[in-house]
Amino acid sequence: MDPASTTYKVHQCSKCPGDTEYYCESCPCDLCQKCKENHVKNLQTIDHYVVSHHEKFNNIPTQEICGRHPSNVYRTYCEHCQVPVCNSLFRRKSHRFPVYLFRQSKHKILSLQGAYKTKQQQHRGTIHTIRSEALFYRPVLLPRITDDIKTCRTEFSRYQSEMLTKAQRLKKLVNYVVYDLLNKVFCDFDFKHRCLKQMIETNRHIVSLQRYVHMYEQSTFSALQFLSSIKTALTQIHLTLHTSQLSMTESLNKEDVMESLSAIQITERGNRRVGNQCLLKLMSGAEFHQSLRVPGVDGCVHISCVTSDRVWVSDDEYNLMLTDTTGVPLHRVEDSYRDIYVCNGLHTVNSESELIYIDRKYNINKLSKDMKTTTTFIERTDSTWRPRCVYWSPSTGDLLVGMYNNGTKTGKVTRYNQRGQLTQTIQNNNTGRELYRIPYYITENNNGDVVVSDYRSIRSGAVVVTERGGRHRFSYTGHPSRLVLKPHGICTDPLSHILVCDRTTNTVQMIDSDGQFLSHLLIRPSGIFTPCSLSYDVNTHRLWVGSGDNNTVVIYRYITRQDALTDTADKLHSSQLSMTESLNKEDVMESLSAIQITERGNRRVGNQCLLKLTSGAELHQSLTLTGVDGCDHISCVTSDRVWVSDYNNLMLTDTTGVPLHRVEDSCRYLYRGNGLHTVNSESELIYVDRKYNIKKLSKDMKTTTTFIERTDSTRWPLCVYWSPSTGDLLVGMYNNDTKTGKVTRYNQSGQLTQTIQNNNTGLGLYREPRYITENNNGDVVVSDYINLSGAVVVTERGGRHRFSYTGHPSGSELLPCGICTDALSHILVCDWVTDTVQMIDEDGQFLSHLLTKSQEMGRPRSLSYDVNTHRLWVGSEDNNKVCVYSYIDTQDVLTDEETHPTDGEAKSSSTDGDAMFRFSDGEAMLSSTTAAEWR
Repeated sequence: MDPASTTYKVHQCSKCPGDTEYYCESCPCDLCQKCKENHVKNLQTIDHYVVSHHEKFNNIPTQEICGRHPSNVYRTYCEHCQVPVCNSLFRRKSHRFPVYLFRQSKHKILSLQGAYKTKQQQHRGTIHTIRSEALFYRPVLLPRITDDIKTCRTEFSRYQSEMLTKAQRLKKLVNYVVYDLLNKVFCDFDFKHRCLKQMIETNRHIVSLQRYVHMYEQSTFSALQFLSSIKTALTQIHLTLHTSQLSMTESLNKEDVMESLSAIQITERGNRRVGNQCLLKLMSGAEFHQSLRVPGVDGCVHISCVTSDRVWVSDDEYNLMLTDTTGVPLHRVEDSYRDIYVCNGLHTVNSESELIYIDRKYNINKLSKDMKTTTTFIERTDSTWRPRCVYWSPSTGDLLVGMYNNGTKTGKVTRYNQRGQLTQTIQNNNTGRELYRIPYYITENNNGDVVVSDYRSIRSGAVVVTERGGRHRFSYTGHPSRLVLKPHGICTDPLSHILVCDRTTNTVQMIDSDGQFLSHLLIRPSGIFTPCSLSYDVNTHRLWVGSGDNNTVVIYRYITRQDALTDTADKLHSSQLSMTESLNKEDVMESLSAIQITERGNRRVGNQCLLKLTSGAELHQSLTLTGVDGCDHISCVTSDRVWVSDYNNLMLTDTTGVPLHRVEDSCRYLYRGNGLHTVNSESELIYVDRKYNIKKLSKDMKTTTTFIERTDSTRWPLCVYWSPSTGDLLVGMYNNDTKTGKVTRYNQSGQLTQTIQNNNTGLGLYREPRYITENNNGDVVVSDYINLSGAVVVTERGGRHRFSYTGHPSGSELLPCGICTDALSHILVCDWVTDTVQMIDEDGQFLSHLLTKSQEMGRPRSLSYDVNTHRLWVGSEDNNKVCVYSYIDTQDVLTDEETHPTDGEAKSSSTDGDAMFRFSDGEAMLSSTTAAEWR
């Protein structure tokens, strides 16, 4: 074979035309030098493991020549001496240690490749830090260092001048001290002699005193004679002490000297750091990264990240599990604390990756990194106080503990140092009033603030923030539009934002370090529905969010790096792919199927041209039903007949309220109402029976057949809706084991044709589908319920998630019940929170509160729209009343210019083959001359 004609394939970078030098084992993909730098710096791939390309094939291509024996190469490695060894070193005994030592196993010889792999694993973390962090900080730090050097020169010049001035002053002071000593102290040369002389005189006086005492005690003199004799003797005794005083000037005391010597200091500043504000910024929204299910827990009440791929998760049933990002359980703590009524942040992780948690005896334990040793870090000594939450402070190494006193119904925060000693208690504000009720969760912000998620009542609480010293800064009680906050899991991010889970609105709210609301970071996130716990990974800048109702944890990223991480290599990635990569079979099929020729059917006039909203809903009629206690669901049959159900009864009635028929085997939902029936185009009733089969009742109400038999015992239908456009049956299903829901579609033969369950990231869309309907554009609209709140979840006919409406304004609390759509594609939903019927458009934008609680209706619970009369039937929650409203009217008669086109316009219309319309009584009819042209 001619080498010149041989085709050689060179590996190219997966992101640009550059040559491959590195390989990402996590993606996997080939990378050039520049793309490798971007890859390891990008927060989306920051935890990926990138190796040089030759490491991909597990070999060391370069053989290095021995420094002592140029004819040999290094093949082994001495672990003890940490030097490479060639074969000649053994034969010629040229190694610096004798060969016999090998036989004594004092020097372990490894293969060069094995030693290289071992060293590589040891320094893998350091290499990754240099690639992802140090190189990223470098362009920010270098300009600052240059500026600091200039500043230091100026500062040193000023300090040098001050130091010279102080030195001159200090020299004068020293000279004066020397002069003072020589002239006032040392000049008194007989100082010692004088002291000796005075000592002798003192001793003589003491002897005299002793003699007089002896005379007093043993003589026969009278008292008066003794006093007379002693008086003359005592006058000769003068107890004086002659000493020389060391005179110092006022300006030269100890403090002056210390100040002169210490005024100029050079302090150790530590490692240079870059402020997060210079490196990080908020993204436009939270970006999904990964989801996982944690086996061994019923819910994710609290989360503590260990590494980027390991996390501790606890529920409220004694379960505390360590798992990785694949969901594999790694360890379980047997003695963890629980409270079935209150959620708690009962564990944290310190800088040594040790777990710190509250046990069942309310002691605070520490589990070693290898999970083999458990020690009591803080033993409970006060039976009146119980620890409820803990947080290890990365900045100080302290442990913050939220405590609760069941007797006084108050809480406090205590701080312990690394030895477990109590150093601080935060309990009251500056007026002496208690700051906390029950501290649920606790964390610390970058500025040292102590942030507590405080429980105050069954429906309210606050985020209480104090300075590190304990001074109260603020208490956040929710979005300005609401007065209620039920805070649970809490954390802070590198930009000093405070994130809190609100169980009232099922949102994750973001506030700044001063307590100002910024945004709803997450609103009823798919798969979680009720966010309960939070943990921020500062290494990868990812937010871990745990669900309170199931064992799902979802990882998001909402912070990115400031600089443009992607350069030309990344930008050209999509445009410079080879044709074999960009033009595959799936792309071709998608391109061909994107353009479709569909059966248009008869030409119709859009309702927007014929109908319009009125100024408000007008009551048309109200009727009181017999045979039902409430109106949980309504299904219109005709303009004067309607099926109405409560939790136990399903009745057919007319507009006079007279019962016409009762279904005996309808499904019973004791504690919740559901859309358990619907009516098809043949006026047949389709409903869910007590065995959770879906049955069909004939129009004459004489024949009942099983349309869909229940085959899966883990799921049962909660709601049904017959589609007028397709004739399909939409069914909302619920699984109590997994606490998840789905929507299934059946054709007219009862065959399953579609399942809608997850969004494009694989996360669940529904929790409990309570009511279901379909919009004019084919969207599937579901009233989804969970824990006294919920959302209107809308998907396209194909199943792609479009939006979830959670109330007005966005992020508010919504408890959706009955739902329907009208002829103008509006979505109407009954909200139990506000006792209103809210109207939103087909894209989820709030339009108005169509109805509020009224004397005639009470609390609106169920809806049904009559497309023939354009009237809205509303069922009451409080009683057995149904009210009929009208809020849509026909458009005004078209103007003469519109109804009588000019000759040119008419000619144009007839030329184009368009159908002409004439209006009669507000209805549009197709002209007979053109109707035959359309099928």
